[in-house]
Amino acid sequence: MGCTDLCLIGVTGPIMAAYDSGAQPGDFFTAAAHALLDGLARAGVGRLVAVGLAATLETDDGMPLMDTPGFPQEYRPFRLAHAAGTSVLRASVTALDWLIVSPAGDFDNAGARSGRYSVTGVNMASCISHSDFALALLDEIDAPRHHHTHIGVEGA
Repeated sequence: MGCTDLCLIGVTGPIMAAYDSGAQPGDFFTAAAHALLDGLARAGVGRLVAVGLAATLETDDGMPLMDTPGFPQEYRPFRLAHAAGTSVLRASVTALDWLIVSPAGDFDNAGARSGRYSVTGVNMASCISHSDFALALLDEIDAPRHHHTHIGVEGA
């Protein structure tokens, strides 16, 4: 049994929120997605929830927020790398039930826990506390409502 197998015994749904600042983002996010698809399948884990970026959420017309006119281009390579990792998940033909959860807008770094949030599309004016974002992630592990997609969440 390898480390992946030992580390995942009894896990029903891991949450992936990782980044290696020493790696090229384009390499890291695609490699991470492939490794998760392979390792979780071998370990018999059926659900993955990943933390994503609001910039890669699609607007109502299907365009990623980062591609809309006027969106800041700072950190674009990082955003594109995140999107490439998402593409790996979307193209997969495994039984893994995956979900990417992003703030619909941004984090409220000083925000208190309310215990409430709502699922919504892109809304750059919205914020969510870190605690309520964590609640959204855990709720999707405990009682999955969204499958093979990328959702935004905001404070309610």
